[in-house]
Amino acid sequence: MRPLVEPGPELTDAQRERYSRHLLLPEVGETGQRRLLASRVLVVGAGGLGSPALLYLAAAGVGTIGVVDDDVVETSNLQRQVLHGSTDVGRAKVDSAADAVARLDPAITVVRHHERLTRDSAPRVVAGYDLVLDGSDTFETRYLVNDVLVAAGTPWVWGAVLRFDGHVSVFDPAGPTYRDLFPTAPPPGSVPSCGEAGVLGGVCAAVASVMVTEAVKLITGAGRPLLGRVLVHDALAMTWRELPLRPDPRRTGPEDLPTVTAAELLAAPGPVVVDVREPDERAAGAVPGSVHVPLAQVLADPSGLPPGPVVLHCARGSRSAQALRAVLSTGRTDVVHLEGGFAAWRAAGGPVG
Repeated sequence: MRPLVEPGPELTDAQRERYSRHLLLPEVGETGQRRLLASRVLVVGAGGLGSPALLYLAAAGVGTIGVVDDDVVETSNLQRQVLHGSTDVGRAKVDSAADAVARLDPAITVVRHHERLTRDSAPRVVAGYDLVLDGSDTFETRYLVNDVLVAAGTPWVWGAVLRFDGHVSVFDPAGPTYRDLFPTAPPPGSVPSCGEAGVLGGVCAAVASVMVTEAVKLITGAGRPLLGRVLVHDALAMTWRELPLRPDPRRTGPEDLPTVTAAELLAAPGPVVVDVREPDERAAGAVPGSVHVPLAQVLADPSGLPPGPVVLHCARGSRSAQALRAVLSTGRTDVVHLEGGFAAWRAAGGPVG
């Protein structure tokens, strides 16, 4: 896959020292570390999987980390949720998580979403993130995350644990998704929860470490991601098996959206270009003459764009597709989005302001 995130500013001397072991890796290097620092990753759940994942994302230098969880820390969590300590019992998990990340690296921005994901709230919560790590522990939330991210065009890393077993995969709206792996939820009560069946803490760490490794690979473009593959971990036998996963041809994919390529836009300038990225992304480089309307603002008021024709763009095309769906729902027909986003614009030799 193409890297999810464009590189941010040049590294400082302090950052080169902190991330020196990453800089030694040819597959990451300085450019990859700048991508990590510019990235925005949302973690669903600050529990058994979210706890180690949040720490390793922060340690890797993911610049902005969102955490969504409506729960509080309980004593029974501490056996596996290593983000939290005894003094955090009774605190909101998002607050405990933010403090833990700050102790590790105060330069990392943590966005706290102290709420439960619902059909109404999820599109707002996921907006603006490049990647999502789903460590939720209910089928309801997993299917919700799947459906919202397919609609938003955002890739995600999924993990699940129970007893001594774990599963990990990478999903993308254009490829296999969670509904290809599990088309329908099991009957209520047929699958026990961790609270009913138990889970070994080390299994959470093993699965979460794979999830973070996949996140780093997706952000930097290193290696081969787990797209179309599911890893199955059996800690008792200490084995990892790989299962192939293909999109179900009966599944309805995301609708076709009108696009323009970077080459077409360069050859025929004239449309108003609207940048839906975040301010820090735009500060690192922008299409000259483009108008800045962040995604959250477009979603809040899809009818508020300049008169057309309009070309929407983000970093890679996922957020602009989400914005485009909202705008098209108002009845406008003179709006498209830039295929491949700002990354494609730069690759095509487009000027950068």
